[in-house]
Amino acid sequence: MLGMCSLMVSAGSVTGAAEYAGSNAFNQVKARVLWQPSLNFTAGVEGKWAKEDAFKDPIYEVKLPLALETDLLSLHVTPFYYFKNKSDDKEYNAFGVSGKLIVALEDDSLNELYSHAFLGAAFARQQGTLWKEGQAASDQYYSQAAYTLGLHKNFFRAFSFEAIGTAFQYPDGITGVQAWRGILDQQDLVFLQSYDIVHELPKYTVGGRLTRMWVDRLATIYLSYRFGEFYTADPEHSFVVGNSFVLAERLMVDLAYNHLRTVHNDNKRDIFYAQLKFTF
Repeated sequence: MLGMCSLMVSAGSVTGAAEYAGSNAFNQVKARVLWQPSLNFTAGVEGKWAKEDAFKDPIYEVKLPLALETDLLSLHVTPFYYFKNKSDDKEYNAFGVSGKLIVALEDDSLNELYSHAFLGAAFARQQGTLWKEGQAASDQYYSQAAYTLGLHKNFFRAFSFEAIGTAFQYPDGITGVQAWRGILDQQDLVFLQSYDIVHELPKYTVGGRLTRMWVDRLATIYLSYRFGEFYTADPEHSFVVGNSFVLAERLMVDLAYNHLRTVHNDNKRDIFYAQLKFTF
């Protein structure tokens, strides 16, 4: 996510993070290690364990994030793979890749003003069960893509604002699809400004984020909102409030609360998130 203060890193440093997100429907843990051999290149590995009420067996995933950064451009590419899950005596798995290009539109280091545009594209293929109108359930692989456009800008060295929109595409067709059951989290394609695990098939999402920054203290308070429509679920609102701060030297904490609700308030969920990030 853009707009967050972070620990200072230098060439040759290693950054690690441990994350937890949970609600009454799931518990999820992630661990990540990133190595920066030079100022322009970062590589790492991330693992995820998730236990959901909707699946009998835990879900496991691995990612290999890569980043190449220059003064004007940053390119982030992350392949991901889900290990096979045999809940319901059926096999579920998924794999894909996400990418993001960040372009510097303004970079005034003297006055500490900057603005970035970012473009994202992602593709995934997953094995699961598809229900179409007037047809029997079908166990198959299903493909999808996501395309993102966003803008991030800071103000007065104290605030930053981010606006983002994502459209989803289904190369295998979406007409008549009523439901889908699979283990892919749509957050692997693009961050949906939520800490929920999203298995439903989205049409589009739009949202924004406002961050109050204390740069000298490496601390932030942030608020975000996202609206999304889905092919296989009701439209949904997501609200997030969070706080990140330095806990100790080379150690940062990020705590957040996420409230989600459908447009008719039929489905309300509360999610708590915590991240511990360290550099050595």
